[in-house]
Amino acid sequence: MKTLFATLVLLISIGNAQAQSSKKSASEGTTITITVPVPGYGGSLIAGLYNEENFMETPLQGLESDVNEGFASVTFTNVTPGTYAIAVYHDKNGNKVMDFEANGMPKELYGASNNNMSMGPPRWSDAKFEVGTQPITMEIRL
Repeated sequence: MKTLFATLVLLISIGNAQAQSSKKSASEGTTITITVPVPGYGGSLIAGLYNEENFMETPLQGLESDVNEGFASVTFTNVTPGTYAIAVYHDKNGNKVMDFEANGMPKELYGASNNNMSMGPPRWSDAKFEVGTQPITMEIRL
């Protein structure tokens, strides 16, 4: 009888531990890893994760990566399920600001999730994608 009771207690405690662990991981979110082929060398890649409300303004998460051997990579962490977009640019001169010509044309290369590049800045409708509970890996072209 004691053995049966101890086994029951053990099974209940394992079930509770697994339930707490799955609740914890769900609240922490998932990861989004992006890789960007960068023509040329030097500078850094600046990347921002956005939702519809803050698209192309202040990112939910902003990351920077050095450009090494023509590639840069960043990983956004703790991303909860929802709809997001990512915008990136190659900061060649290290001033942490996307530079523009006097006529408004960008001096530095840029890109967005889904790689739908039209004239002008990225649009939410073109760049948005769904995030669930599984990690995401994507390549963004400049």
